[in-house]
Amino acid sequence: MSFSADRGVRRGRVVEGVRAYGLIAGMWIRSTMAYRTSFALTTFGNFAMTALDFVAILLMFSRVDALGGWSLPEVAFLYGLSGVSFGLADLAVGSMERLGRRVRDGTLDTLLVRPVPVLAQVAADRFALRRLGRVTQGVLVLGYALVVVDVDWTAGKLLLMPVMLLGGAGIFCAVFLAAAAFQFVAQDASEVANAFTYGGTTLLQYPPTVFALDLVRGATFVVPLAFVNWLPASYVLGRPYPLGLPGWAAFTTPLVAAACCALAGLAWRAGLRSYRSTGS
Repeated sequence: MSFSADRGVRRGRVVEGVRAYGLIAGMWIRSTMAYRTSFALTTFGNFAMTALDFVAILLMFSRVDALGGWSLPEVAFLYGLSGVSFGLADLAVGSMERLGRRVRDGTLDTLLVRPVPVLAQVAADRFALRRLGRVTQGVLVLGYALVVVDVDWTAGKLLLMPVMLLGGAGIFCAVFLAAAAFQFVAQDASEVANAFTYGGTTLLQYPPTVFALDLVRGATFVVPLAFVNWLPASYVLGRPYPLGLPGWAAFTTPLVAAACCALAGLAWRAGLRSYRSTGS
């Protein structure tokens, strides 16, 4: 097969996967909206639970004027960026955390025999529209931060805002995918995965100056969560970059997201090929 033909086949698989994802997610959305009161209550509950994280930050600032040298509006800016980016990724592929259960009970087998990409099926499985509550809460905090934070806005900073939100969501999607691939090896490792997904967004809600250097290095060079908000936010706010990184690092979020997704995709393919069912 020629290179152009192979590339065409790959593009066709991607299109097929996106279409299948949309159909499955649409099915779950229609199912959810059949019970609108329940949807409204669960969405509000999701909103309220995530809002408690920011309430905790507000309580801290009732006792201090700065956290690691960062003011409340600046920490709210970090919180909003992290919350929106993670919320978008959680909405899109958060269902992948159930993969370990499917591997353990053998129900993943039913997905393998369907003429639809397995990744699309797993990502869209039980698509939870209620997770919009987390996105909404992050948007509200980010909106508050943008109103009160002291920033000298330029064209570059304005253009960087949507780039870092979408790039940050891509990085979190890669983390979800890599965590799902890990569950092919360690079938009961959902809590380990949560340490990098939910734990990662909690980490990014606070400035890097409050953490030990080794943790900041790990969040920059091992699991590059720092590119979600620490680095681009430092550029927007005029703050020193973590670890003294060069100024252009703030603009590499899309490249880091693409590299992370590519590596996570390879890990997913390796994990899926190693799957041998439960025999039941």
